[in-house]
Amino acid sequence: MTTGVFAMVLGAAVLHAAWNALVKVNADRLVMVAIMMMSQVAVAMLVVPFVAFPTPESWPYIWASTALNTAYCVFLINAYRYGDLSHVYPISRGSAPLIVAVISVSVVGEKLSRQAGLSVVIIALGIMSLTLTRGAGGFREPKAMLYAVGTGVFIAGYTVVDGLGARLADSAHSYTFWVHLFNGIPITLLALYLRRGQVFVSVRKSWKVGVLGGIISLLAYWIVIWAMTQAPMALVSAVRETSMVFAVLFGVFVLKERLDLARLASTGVTLIGTVMLKTSK
Repeated sequence: MTTGVFAMVLGAAVLHAAWNALVKVNADRLVMVAIMMMSQVAVAMLVVPFVAFPTPESWPYIWASTALNTAYCVFLINAYRYGDLSHVYPISRGSAPLIVAVISVSVVGEKLSRQAGLSVVIIALGIMSLTLTRGAGGFREPKAMLYAVGTGVFIAGYTVVDGLGARLADSAHSYTFWVHLFNGIPITLLALYLRRGQVFVSVRKSWKVGVLGGIISLLAYWIVIWAMTQAPMALVSAVRETSMVFAVLFGVFVLKERLDLARLASTGVTLIGTVMLKTSK
């Protein structure tokens, strides 16, 4: 991975942490996510007339990405329903790079050096160890763990699908905006159904933050899809998930959360893995 691509994906990780912080402080996460995704649909509608039409080979990946992103949102929301964010989120985000690495090497045929592969494992373990910073209580709720791991599977699924689809589309920019033209529709319909009478009240309270989060999320997604046309998917996925480090920093300095020794150690392990990945051949 070149220095330029590495820096861009790190920037995407910062953006990813920023929109997750916005979601975290919102009470109705389903409506918040729906607002974000519909704002992305609106942006995509403005942009798609000015980008190339995706190649026929890439369309199955666009539809698959839409389905996987919808499943990801459903599983994530249910994971938060049964478990705390501090337990659920590290498992879902930390497991994803490992799954992407296995699929990209064994199925897609990408090559990783021994150091690069080890760095992916260290980053993943560093991220997942954040779930232990508040004790093991979160593991006693099997539904939370099931949904957290399921969320990681769907993250890995749409990551691999988007990486392959963008390569077949001949333009990462075209693929990104055509995917987002459809991605937000299913989850918005789900929010309208599940919240019914409450949804418009929640929208009035949260639409400004939701639109901001949607634009930030779209920009992060755009960078990552472009990066996967320039570097192995496993490495891009691992660097993107260092967003957990920035999420910790946002929590400490913006949300005034406590930084204890366990969280500091988890962050340190993740950073070691990131440095190893950057210096790998």
